[in-house]
Amino acid sequence: MTSAQPTKGAPDPWRSFRGVLAGTLILEAIVVLLALPLVARTNGLTVFSGSYLIGLAVVLVLLTGIQGRSWAIWANLGIQVVVIAGVVVHAGIGFIGGIFLAVWLLIVYLRAEVLRRQKRGLLPGQQPPAD
Repeated sequence: MTSAQPTKGAPDPWRSFRGVLAGTLILEAIVVLLALPLVARTNGLTVFSGSYLIGLAVVLVLLTGIQGRSWAIWANLGIQVVVIAGVVVHAGIGFIGGIFLAVWLLIVYLRAEVLRRQKRGLLPGQQPPAD
């Protein structure tokens, strides 16, 4: 008698990619919140600067919920403009935005590479099982 094993579908490369996107946004939100003491110590925390940093962190966390959408990566890239505009609050915020812009551009490149390999059938999940 043989036991019926559930058939396992091909792994979804986009599921883990969405996790990377969400994780990067959470990391960015943490870094933005860690800038609060820096701004408070150097420029003084005003209602504007505190609201900007906390609001930006909230938006970054909320963006994690839309990572399944086809346009999400472009929204993630677009929010970097808002982070870089934080240079008016403190130069360090603009620097954080520049660093994360580079990270998001790398992620866009990796996304294009995964798409290219998926179209060619070169992803590990697209290979026939070894017997």
